[in-house]
Amino acid sequence: MIGQIASTCLCVAGQAFGNFVAMPRFSIRQLNNTPDRKDAVDAATASVTPPALAALNGLRTYLNDQILGQESLVERLLVALLADGHLLVEGPPGLAKTRAIKALAHGLEGDFQRLQFTPDMLPADLTGSDIYRPEEGGFHFQRGPLFHNLILADEINRAPAKVQSALLEAMAERQISVGAATYPLPRLFLVMATQNPIEHEGTYPLPEAQLDRFMLHTRVDYPDRATTLRIMELARREAREACELPPPPSRLSQETILTARREVLDLALADSVAEYIAALVEATRSPEKYSAGLAEWLRWGASPRAAIAIERGARALAWLDGRDYVSPDDVQAIAPDALRHRLLLDYTAQARGVTAQQCVAELLQQVPAP
Repeated sequence: MIGQIASTCLCVAGQAFGNFVAMPRFSIRQLNNTPDRKDAVDAATASVTPPALAALNGLRTYLNDQILGQESLVERLLVALLADGHLLVEGPPGLAKTRAIKALAHGLEGDFQRLQFTPDMLPADLTGSDIYRPEEGGFHFQRGPLFHNLILADEINRAPAKVQSALLEAMAERQISVGAATYPLPRLFLVMATQNPIEHEGTYPLPEAQLDRFMLHTRVDYPDRATTLRIMELARREAREACELPPPPSRLSQETILTARREVLDLALADSVAEYIAALVEATRSPEKYSAGLAEWLRWGASPRAAIAIERGARALAWLDGRDYVSPDDVQAIAPDALRHRLLLDYTAQARGVTAQQCVAELLQQVPAP
């Protein structure tokens, strides 16, 4: 009797266990992808977006609405702003280079100043000078236009060497020296310089030390036909409303920008990605290890400042993408703009029409990514 009861219990248990094993299995990913769960996850993700990132995303939307067809330029502007660097923009006239920095100034709580560089410009036109005041019986320093937060250096290659050296100190040291006195510049200080690649008459090539102070060198190109139609409509609407740039929904405070910069510096950077950045920069100085063509093309490579620019730019790209880590894709995306102006090509490469862009593309192919 006891044996029959035990046998019956074992059969029932076996059937229950079999039914339990036969139940369909669901992965965590499948459970999260159910409609209710997915909406909850999306809502939770949106609710934890950092305020600084939300503000920068709003600024990016505003800039893309005002600078049509130049999404890459807008992104590089924000990267330079987040990485506390300067930007050199090269492109033909009429591609919204000036409008881009003006729109950025509209979206920030800061001062903006445009400087039109000419061959007869003097350093005092940038820095300011000491002015004698008879009523006070002494000299008083009159600040120049460089004492602003955002500077547009339009056609920078038209300025002589003296003016370029004055701008170099401001960009590198964040200070201005006039006589025996030194004056600090604002904490938020960004220079966006433009140069025209078409006209070379009456221009002064930027020295290597000046170019190296620019974190990024980006190029802009002509928009497509559809974007041109949108630009025509935007220009007509602004002319009818007599308003060049509409005000943004809200202006970013300088404290928000400084907070965003701290968050960018706190992103996780794996050792393998850091090694990848160092290998890319080293390959510009020892190209024979990677390619015979690169060894013939490159005369001088990039300095450690290039590695810093790539690392800061990759961090800014990852932060704008909403990630808390830097990937090799971020490095490859920012490397051309961070290296293009820091490579000095050999005369043979220049005679063959090889460009710095081709050298960077070859570097990215030859240096293995993690």
